[in-house]
Amino acid sequence: MTSVSAAAGIVARDVCKSFGDHLVLDKVSLAVEEGTILALLGPNGAGKTTMVRILSTLIPADSGSMRIAGHDVVTDPDGVRAVIGVTGQFSAVDNLLTGAENLQLMADLRHLGREAGRRRAAGLLEQFDLTDAADKLLSAYSGGMRRRLDLAMTLVGQPRVIFLDEPTTGLDPRSRRTMWQIIHELATAGVTILLTTQYLDEADQLADRIAVLDQGTIVAEGTPAELKSRIPGGHVRLHFADPRLLHSASELLPEAAPDQDQLVLQVPADGTVDSLRGLLDELHEARISVERFTIHTPDLDDVFFAVTGSHVTAQLKGDPAPQGVLS
Repeated sequence: MTSVSAAAGIVARDVCKSFGDHLVLDKVSLAVEEGTILALLGPNGAGKTTMVRILSTLIPADSGSMRIAGHDVVTDPDGVRAVIGVTGQFSAVDNLLTGAENLQLMADLRHLGREAGRRRAAGLLEQFDLTDAADKLLSAYSGGMRRRLDLAMTLVGQPRVIFLDEPTTGLDPRSRRTMWQIIHELATAGVTILLTTQYLDEADQLADRIAVLDQGTIVAEGTPAELKSRIPGGHVRLHFADPRLLHSASELLPEAAPDQDQLVLQVPADGTVDSLRGLLDELHEARISVERFTIHTPDLDDVFFAVTGSHVTAQLKGDPAPQGVLS
């Protein structure tokens, strides 16, 4: 776990939670620096939403310590609630009210005062590009508009820490991009964000750090680049115009895997410029002409499928790899 002070945005240590005989969280530790984004990934049922509900004081943990912006979740839940905002998997807007009325209702619940509440609602409607729809009922809102309004309602109280539980589920690509931009802007402004998502490209785009939760435990943590660098499987695909050239290249590079039908040779590589230059120089010296090449480096999909299995989890946690797993 990243080492941070207790005054940082989010610090959780050894959090455990069971429902009956089912252990959902098993000594989960997380740390999110102030003004950064942590993406919490994991398969369905891994415990992501349970962790968010515990940190946001909705349900208690069985054990463990948790502090949000310096407030203890167990002994000072009111202090925690005063500094957080939560956007759940499903919109928490009232379909019988307009967009402006939804925001005003939230401002009233936050005791902002009538005039201050109106100013705050108007500012958020403008920030989220909803001014033209302010007086329309929610039944006239698209999915993307409803989700933007939902996040706007979370921001009425100007929270220092925000929990986003799968905030872009069901949105079209344009609406997702808009939400990404808003989330980036919040972090840039100093808001601490814990994001759960099923979209790996979303985590790659948004997160400063990623933690992968599987079967109740954190199985990998690091920046997106760090996690991808620990996974084997990078390779260069060399495309040839002639079967004889493919055969010659296969003899020159015995560690490569040929595809006779596609006239392609797949060569293990780490994706660095030096390794690629060395490979092409070796082929050039042997007078083997390559028609074209493509480079594949591990992405978060590779990371996810690797660490939510059992064969390379130990390595990604920093433990020695079993024989033949990772070099």
